[in-house]
Amino acid sequence: MPALCSWSSAYSSISSTVRILAATAALLTTTAATAHRDHRAQGSFAITTPAGPYFAQSRVPIVVQGASAGYALSLIGAGHLENGIYVAPEVRSPQDVSVVAASQQAFALSELQIVPAPAPTAGLIAVATYYSGIALHGMRDFSMLGLQAFSGAPAGVAMDERGNIYTCATDGSTFFRILRDPWGMQQAPGVPLGNEVAFDSREGSVFVSNRDVGGGRGALTRIRGTQVTRVETGITAEGLALDERRHRIFVGNVNDASVTEIDTRTLGVTRTIPTVARTFGIAVDPQRNRLFAVSNQDREMHKDGGFVVLIDLAPTRGRIIARSAPIAFPLGAAYDVRRQRLFVTDEDSGQVYVLSATTLRREHAPLRACAVPWLPHLDQRTRRLYVPCARANKVAVFDADSLLPIRGTPFATGAYPLSVATPP
Repeated sequence: MPALCSWSSAYSSISSTVRILAATAALLTTTAATAHRDHRAQGSFAITTPAGPYFAQSRVPIVVQGASAGYALSLIGAGHLENGIYVAPEVRSPQDVSVVAASQQAFALSELQIVPAPAPTAGLIAVATYYSGIALHGMRDFSMLGLQAFSGAPAGVAMDERGNIYTCATDGSTFFRILRDPWGMQQAPGVPLGNEVAFDSREGSVFVSNRDVGGGRGALTRIRGTQVTRVETGITAEGLALDERRHRIFVGNVNDASVTEIDTRTLGVTRTIPTVARTFGIAVDPQRNRLFAVSNQDREMHKDGGFVVLIDLAPTRGRIIARSAPIAFPLGAAYDVRRQRLFVTDEDSGQVYVLSATTLRREHAPLRACAVPWLPHLDQRTRRLYVPCARANKVAVFDADSLLPIRGTPFATGAYPLSVATPP
C-alpha cells in the first residue's frame, strides 16, 4: 500500500468524507506500518480529541477509547504522528487534517483544524486550560483564535510586554515558552509540578511555584534565559505574588500555613511569614507593603468556611491586621491598586467577592461569574477583571471600575480554565 502521507495532495480536492473512507479501507486491508501511521495497543473506536483549532508546533494527543483489540492510527493531511501524538505544522491558511483509527474489525475517525499563528502585534488573552493547553483569544471580541497544545496540563500562565507566553506542566516537569515573532515553542526541563507563573518585567525572569519537589516540599523556580534555578519554600507551594519594586516574590505554602519571601535577584529566602490554614491565593500591595492571603477552606474543613487576611509586612514575622467575614470556599485573589479593592473568587458559590483592600469588609454585592471560578486576573491597563471558571469552560469578564459584566461574556474557552494572562 502506498504511504498515506502521499495521499494528501492526491485527495486535496475530494470531500473529507471520501478521504476518510479511502483511508479506512486501506487500513482495514493491511497491518503493515506506513508513513504517518502509528500502531497503538489499546483504545476505543471513538476518537475524543477536540477538533481544535491548533497552532503550529502543537502536540495533540489522539485519544481513542473503547477498543477491545489493537488498532492503528493514520493521518491524511499536513503534520505527522509521533507515538500517538499529532504534531501540527506551520500553515498559511486554515487546513483540516483527518485522523483515522482502524483495526481489522472497525474504525473511528475525526478531523482536526490547523490555523496560522496570530500576528505578532495582535493583542491576545492567554487562558491556561488543564485539558486543552493554552487557549488564545482576541482582546476585542474574545473570539477563540486557537489552541497551543503540548505534552502536559497547564495551570498557570504569564505574558511579557512583547506578548510572549510562559507556562508549565502541572503534571510534569517541563517549562514552555511560546514565542510570538517568529511563532515557536521552546521548552526547558527541570520545572516539576508547576502551579502559578509570574513574569518579572524588571529582571526578565519567569517564576513558577512548584507544588512538590520531593518529600512533600514545595519550591520556587526561576527561569532566566536558559538558566533554571530552584529554591525550596514550604509544603505544597501554590500562590505567587510579585513585588518588582522591592525585588521580592512571595510563595504561598498551602499545607504549612506560611508564605515564603524570596529575593528575586539572588533567589535567597529572606523570611518565612506565618499566615493561615491552607494559604492558597495571595496578592501583594507594594505601596503599603502588605500581603493578602486566602484561607482556602470550605465548611467541611472549617465550620465557617474560609476567609482572607491582610498582613503588615513591616514586622519581621509579619502581622495580621485585618480578617474578612467568612466566605464559603475562597480560592484566588487579585488586588486593584487604583480602587483599593481586593477581588476574591469563591469556588463554592461561583461568585467573586469585592472587598476593601484596607479593611477586608465587603464593598459591593458579589459578582456573579460561573461555575468554580479559579484564579482572577486584573488587567490594570484595560481595567478588566478576568475570572476563569473551571467547571463552566468559560471566562467571565467585568469592568473593574463599574463592576458590570463586559458584553459578550462569559466567553467559551478550552476545557477546565484555571488562569488568564494579558500583556502587562
